Amino acid sequence: MSEKKERIILDAAFQPQVRTETDTRRLMLDVIIALMPALIVAVLQFGVHVLLVVCCSVVSAVFWEWGYRKLFHKETSIGDLSAVVTGLLLAMTLPPTAPWWIAPIGTLFGIVVVKQLYGGIGKNFLNPALAGRAFLLSSYALIMANWSIPNALSGTVDGTTMATPLAGLYSGTMPAYFDVNHLFMGYIPGSIGEISTLAILIGGGYLIYRNVISWRIPVSFIGTVAIVTLLSGREGFGHFDWMVYNLFSGSMVFGAFFMATDYATSPVTLNGQLLYGVGCGLLTVLIRYFGGFPEGTTYAILIMNLCTWAIDKGFHRHQFGVSKEDIAAAKAAKKAAKEAAK
Repeated sequence: MSEKKERIILDAAFQPQVRTETDTRRLMLDVIIALMPALIVAVLQFGVHVLLVVCCSVVSAVFWEWGYRKLFHKETSIGDLSAVVTGLLLAMTLPPTAPWWIAPIGTLFGIVVVKQLYGGIGKNFLNPALAGRAFLLSSYALIMANWSIPNALSGTVDGTTMATPLAGLYSGTMPAYFDVNHLFMGYIPGSIGEISTLAILIGGGYLIYRNVISWRIPVSFIGTVAIVTLLSGREGFGHFDWMVYNLFSGSMVFGAFFMATDYATSPVTLNGQLLYGVGCGLLTVLIRYFGGFPEGTTYAILIMNLCTWAIDKGFHRHQFGVSKEDIAAAKAAKKAAKEAAK
């Protein structure tokens, strides 16, 4: 073989074929941008206390990550903005009137216990923000279920707190002022990031446009909830109305775009992403119907996080040019070698 031909073959074999300027910091920055519409709606409806909760959550998340890595002499990772995103996502799952000190407790659990103890970004098997919220739900149930009245309804109802539309929906006492328009625009009580479906769709659409997330998980997640609730229905509601109320109430849409799509805890295979989204949707509906809480999104996603490895294994694509017979022969040879070594 000539030297020129050999050099061409080597160049083709080892030259990087795909280059991209996208890195973790750029991806995290896109997520932060996508969360801004929902945050703006929350501030308009619940006041500036929302910003205090968000700031405490973000600052504490960054501090816990910096402190842990400093304590164990690891390279700092706060520059990739993943801790900022975790703090922001956790804050978006909290009630607007949550005390400032509750966010640092949630971020401590999410950042240190769920993320850093397992090796840091990309190695956690649960979504840190959702795990932090689940920890707070089990530890401070009363605080996490204290929903304030949005400014859009301040002259409509008496008092300072009220039940969320989802709680009313599953208790059979859905107030008339929770119409579809209010649910879609965000004129309802709820967590900081969940109230406006419109704002969430804007942010989610931005992430899909920027290729930060795939459409498969949110579409299969939301589509499954839509189909199941449309077919099942509930006494006192029309089938279509029941479906719409379930889609626009609670944190399901927010979770579908911003939580279920976490890179480290969702499948990488394309068919696996569809199955993962369907699983999240089915579990959400099952928990809403039969669980003790009216909202099932948090636990549905966390359960499916634990199934991600199995989903990816089941949909694992084989190496190009390798047949099933080749794989079987390789396994048999490996088994024979082990037996011969005994």
